[in-house]
Order: sequence, then structure tokens, then C-alpha cells
Amino acid sequence: MASPCCFHLPAGTSPDVINAMEGEVRRIEAKYSRYRDDSVLSDINQRAGQKVGLDNETLWLINYACACFEQSDGLFDISSGVLRQAWDFRAGQLPSEVTLARLLPRIGLGRIEISEAHLTMPPDMELDLGGIGKEYAVDAAAAIARQAGINRGVVDLGGDLCVLGPHADGSPWQLGVRHPRDTENAIASLPVYQGGMASSGDYERFFEKDGKRYCHLLNPESGFPVDYWASVTVVAPSCLLAGTLSTIAMLKEASGEGWLRSQAVNALLIRPDLSLLSLTDC
Repeated sequence: MASPCCFHLPAGTSPDVINAMEGEVRRIEAKYSRYRDDSVLSDINQRAGQKVGLDNETLWLINYACACFEQSDGLFDISSGVLRQAWDFRAGQLPSEVTLARLLPRIGLGRIEISEAHLTMPPDMELDLGGIGKEYAVDAAAAIARQAGINRGVVDLGGDLCVLGPHADGSPWQLGVRHPRDTENAIASLPVYQGGMASSGDYERFFEKDGKRYCHLLNPESGFPVDYWASVTVVAPSCLLAGTLSTIAMLKEASGEGWLRSQAVNALLIRPDLSLLSLTDC
């Protein structure tokens, strides 16, 4: 998962349960990693232009991504990963107009076809499940814990969280929200009894040039980073839902607040000037 991961579980939790949870996370990573040539995702991308059969899990994930694409008016797009070819956040270089002009026509999840568990996408397209894979793995690991009767604790994969249930005394977990300009510390904490919490922000991969911050969250229509919010944190029934809602709100920029209110979830939005906007009981 390329990030610190841990399970906070009650003392005495069976090692078999812990091993099963870790095994499930590793299975999902291996199956959907774009960095592995033997992954299911890599196979789909290598067969772009052909009709590819999908197993039930992969079909569900891609259908979920398509629903997010529609709900976000095309901003949450798992075919936009090709833009990483234009942006080098380590070198801190802006992409050329020629490079973006070459990549942007390859983006557009609305161009795929799914019929009877088969996927067909254009030959120049590739999919990237990085925007939902880790959150999906959080929920999958949490499901194993619940099936084993564990109703307290937290599954944490790189800051994407699922709370299994409150502390033994019934009190909520106080979950820290990362400070977008001091990422080793929290800027706030949110009480969560159960469910998922995830954040999207401009601090994970970025560079600054001429006083402007360029982050890894890219608008698939322009090819350029969003810059309206520093971060958005959402609490929702599942980690997957929290993660996609927070990312969509970031991508929607100025309209992200109103859109989140329409989703009736609790959220904390942080502006670049570090002022906080809390949406509670929307």
C-alpha cells in the first residue's frame, strides 16, 4: 500500500484473524496494483481494445468507479491516471501543452462498455484503481474482523480508516485530521463511533513553483491540479465511500461544499489559508 498500515484491535485478538486481515489487504494490492505486471488490472490495460471478461469483484469495483464518474460529472475518472506521464512532482516541472494535448483525449470513462461481465475500452485507454483500491481494502479487512465477532478497534491503511466500533467504555475514537501544511501533526480531531473516515488533500504529492502549489489531484478535463481546498475529510458508513466523497469534493473545488451537503455526511474542509469548515449532520 506504499504507506504505514496497522490494525488497532482488542487485546487477545486471534493471530489467525489478524493474519487473515493482512492477507486480504495483500491480496487486493496484488490483484489491482498498476505496478505489477501480473495483476488483474495490468492484464485489463494490456488488453485494451479487446473484450475482456471480469470476475465479480473486478466488475463490482469498475461499476462503482463508473457510478462515481457519473455522480462527479466526470471529475472522478479512473482513466485519468495517464496524466502522471505529464506531471513529475519530484522534478517540480510543469507539463508542456503538447504533452497534455496528447494525453487528454485518452481520458473519459464514459467511453468504456460493460456488458454481461465483459469490459471493452478504447485501445489508448488505461485504468488506475489507485483512487479506490486502498479504501476498498480497508473495508475488506474490517469485514473479516467483524465476521470474527470483533466490534471494537480501527483498521488503518495509510490514514484511510474504518472504525469497527467504539472503545470498551462506549466512547468514540478521536481520529486526527492531518495538518495539510505540517503533515506530522493533526490540525483537528473527529469523534467516530463506527464507519469509515478518509481524507484527500494537496499535501501527498506536490511541488511549489512561483508561489503556487501544484498537487497530484488532477482535473481530467484540464489536466491541471485543483487548488480550491487544502484537504477534505469525510466520515461515512464505509471507508470506500468516505474516500470517494472526499476526492470528489476536492475535484469539484468551489462547488465541493454544496455537493457534500447534498450527500448528508459529516466532513471537515480546510482551505489553503488553513481556515476550517465543518459540515455536521448535513
